[in-house]
Amino acid sequence: MTPRARIESIDVVRGAIMVLMALDHTRDFFGIPGQNPTNLATASAALFLTRWVTHFCAPGFFLLMGTGAFLAGRRRSGGELSRLLATRGAWLIFLDLVVLRCLVYQFNVDYRVTMLLVLWALGWALITLALVARLPIPAIATTGVVMIAGHNLLDGIRSANPLWQVLHAPGVVFNASGHVVFAAYVLVPWIGVTMVGYAIGAAYAWPAERRRRFLIRLGLALTLAFLLVRGLNVYGDPAPWTHQRALSFLNTTKYPPSLAFLLMTLGPVLLALAWAERASPPKWFRPLFVYGRVPLFYYVVHFAVLHLLATVVCLMQYGSAHWMFESPDLGHYPFSPPPGWGFTLPVVYLAWATVVIVMYPLCRWFAGVKARSRAPWLSYL
Repeated sequence: MTPRARIESIDVVRGAIMVLMALDHTRDFFGIPGQNPTNLATASAALFLTRWVTHFCAPGFFLLMGTGAFLAGRRRSGGELSRLLATRGAWLIFLDLVVLRCLVYQFNVDYRVTMLLVLWALGWALITLALVARLPIPAIATTGVVMIAGHNLLDGIRSANPLWQVLHAPGVVFNASGHVVFAAYVLVPWIGVTMVGYAIGAAYAWPAERRRRFLIRLGLALTLAFLLVRGLNVYGDPAPWTHQRALSFLNTTKYPPSLAFLLMTLGPVLLALAWAERASPPKWFRPLFVYGRVPLFYYVVHFAVLHLLATVVCLMQYGSAHWMFESPDLGHYPFSPPPGWGFTLPVVYLAWATVVIVMYPLCRWFAGVKARSRAPWLSYL
């Protein structure tokens, strides 16, 4: 069987997501600890917008993972696809809780603070898709839309039940004997986004122009729906906006992702997918193609590069880097910052550019390895 041709518009949008995502993670490692970029009473407009522009990353990645899951099933039976999605989902959960947690985020194995983050939620989303992939596309799409649009109806429920906090309300899942597990990425809305992405994958069997019109119309509809829902200020986000703070209109809730947050971000992502299908993409797109072809490799390695870079800077500034190997508290995740640690936004942007540039030859090399090899295990990286 010949390798399936890649869909470059998906790769380029996914690559752009990876580049933006690195900005947020660079701010985590090099920004000033304790600064809350979404607190408009204390954050500058530049800091808020630095955080806001990265909001498109997680929704875009969950959506495109669902689309990729559909495309992976085009040459597989229903059973083969379900097995593939289930095993990949289990691998992502293991990767998040063991490999990233121990070897990348904190450079230790004490498990004092464990955050259930993106790969954790992506893993469960794939496992859910494995269970529903044989259902009709309209049923999967409808279920996803209901999960996205309706989960804010549950915001009034207050429960300390760990299962509830994993599914809907971020919070502490376990706290005993000096070990804390905190669910940051709850499952219900993110699984909904993945299901919608899976349903959108069916459009990639259509003629290109029809698909492009569909993506444009759907993207515009979601963007207009965001303006309506957010403008009414009644439902769709637990944090209402105020006329006194103009940026509060954009300051939607990510944890858990509100209806307004997902409308705000998914609409432009769909428009970007349509735009990326142009016949002659600019030359500066080429690095984005490379990043988008190996997103999991990029995700894991860029965290290691960031942590190593922070360790080198710490050694140069303090003469020691023991903080970089110590578990943080929940307020300073993903690492324990030294006293006085933190840099201004221009330095953060410089560190971000450095990481993105370093990642390019690494991703290009690994993309070549995957293109040349038919080893099944490479599909998990």
